[in-house]
Amino acid sequence: MYYSAGTYEAFARPEKPEGADRKSAYIIGTGLAGLSAAFYLVRDGQVKGERIHLLEKLDLAGGSCDGRKDVRKGFYMRGGREMDNHFECMWDMFRDVPSIETPGVSVLDEYYWLNKHDPNYSLCRASEKCGQDAHTDKKFTLDKDSALALSKLFMTPEKDLEDKKISEILPDSFWDTNFWLYWQTMFAFQRWSSALEMKRYLCRYCHHIDGLPDFSALRFTKYNQYESMILPLVKYLESHGVSVEYGMDVKNVVIKDENGKKIATQIVYEKDGKTGTIDLIEDDLVFITNGCCTDTSCYGDQNTAPDLSQIKNGAGESWDLWKNIAAQAKNGEYGNPDKFCDDFEATNWMSATVETSDEEIIQKIISICKRDPREGKVTTGGIVTVKDSTDNWYLSWTINRQPQFKAQDKNTVLIWVYALTTNKEGNYVKKAMRDCTGEEVCREWLYHIGVSTDQIDDWAKNRCNTTTCFMPYINAFFQPRKESDRPLVVPEGAVNFAFLGQFAETPRDTIFTTEYSIRTGMEAVYTLMNVDRGVPEVWGSKYDVRELLRAAYYAVDKKPIDELPLSLKEKVILKKVIKTVEGTDLEILLKESGLLR
Repeated sequence: MYYSAGTYEAFARPEKPEGADRKSAYIIGTGLAGLSAAFYLVRDGQVKGERIHLLEKLDLAGGSCDGRKDVRKGFYMRGGREMDNHFECMWDMFRDVPSIETPGVSVLDEYYWLNKHDPNYSLCRASEKCGQDAHTDKKFTLDKDSALALSKLFMTPEKDLEDKKISEILPDSFWDTNFWLYWQTMFAFQRWSSALEMKRYLCRYCHHIDGLPDFSALRFTKYNQYESMILPLVKYLESHGVSVEYGMDVKNVVIKDENGKKIATQIVYEKDGKTGTIDLIEDDLVFITNGCCTDTSCYGDQNTAPDLSQIKNGAGESWDLWKNIAAQAKNGEYGNPDKFCDDFEATNWMSATVETSDEEIIQKIISICKRDPREGKVTTGGIVTVKDSTDNWYLSWTINRQPQFKAQDKNTVLIWVYALTTNKEGNYVKKAMRDCTGEEVCREWLYHIGVSTDQIDDWAKNRCNTTTCFMPYINAFFQPRKESDRPLVVPEGAVNFAFLGQFAETPRDTIFTTEYSIRTGMEAVYTLMNVDRGVPEVWGSKYDVRELLRAAYYAVDKKPIDELPLSLKEKVILKKVIKTVEGTDLEILLKESGLLR
């Protein structure tokens, strides 16, 4: 497997790999990673679909990319997916997945046209004082110490950041900046999150820094991620003869290691209460989704708080599978699952889905986001963060294009609410979010959009229906770690197995993205099948001097260099530098970025 860039490789079709007709594949998990592995086996590995078996414990494909309606309780959306134009592997796949809504076009075509006609941007990034605009005004408000610390983090080698928290790297003044408000709520980082992962995000998305304050960098699907991404992909695979076997709870993959040659020899699973096995030979490929950020999700509804009584550190089916595999390693080559799942108090947050058709509530929404959600277009353009809840629940909410579900009543609006802190009382509801019913969560949200306190309780009960979801491990992949804590997509010496998803290690890309899952699926197939075509490299904006200068300009709130708070010594040095680059291409680049006038 090798990386490539440019259209030469992007448009090429690989030859059929040697031995493709002998291969069979067993894919554990039907999240985006597993489904993308199946896709690349079909399209580029040219393995016959009937020889590809997806093994799924649940009765629905999609993994964490779900979205469903419980006829008794209402709509559930555990989370949403933000995408950008440089998810290279994702678009490589979806350009060949047919739309299930528009005949004759691909999912990429449909998505591209939608986001061209209805581009994403926010008109209110944060609110305060019960629905008033917090006027972050697209500014980052970075002080000099914070800006220098971010620059240093950008350039620090990953090895030097292993097992370190963000709070060990950044100064105390950073936590009061708008940059941190945007960053934390958009990506769900915490002060104790991995400094290594934050560095990767800075490097990966420096070309989008100008779009961070208003979400203009983002693109969204028409419907929820299940109907817009998962369902078309499943239908594509089924049309090629790929089977999905539901109710398959995989407990272990037995791996034989003889002098460094590693071969998966058996899959152990439970189905319908009975244990079964699948014996494997070298031509049987196994793709393992190790770990899951939505494992052990706990659900609540309008009148019931989620039941957290069964949550225990390190407990969960995906973790159990990974632990059983990791225990077989001789030198830790299958990763360290305990690093990610041993402290759910550090890795949890909670979401809620509010359904309403009430005109007065919708008018409150319109007063904040300046758009009517019933028009079917971008509404909030991303999350609206409640700035004065940062010491309480740290609440944010968003309304994506409506309807979010094809089955949704056209007069209703679905609001997705999430909070980073679940163990503190709210501003209005004096309880921890994790202890609240859907109705109580709705009360807190209504308070923050400006509903009068003498109306809140009645409106939450009689004008809305709210479901909730507590996710113990949703931020598990942000735990401080070493590179070796995640197994390589294809471990050294592995003959017929690979790891997929957010807890497999591939260089430079960022977890908690659709792209990361799909990239691991593509890399796994290309490596094990020896597909002779390049995997698109992670977009290289961190190597582009134009993007770096532009990012620096926006990071200092669009000030030219001579307006920055420099010491006398720094001003003298700057003057010499400007004189030195005068008349060169570097001067042109500095002027084009805005750093020089």
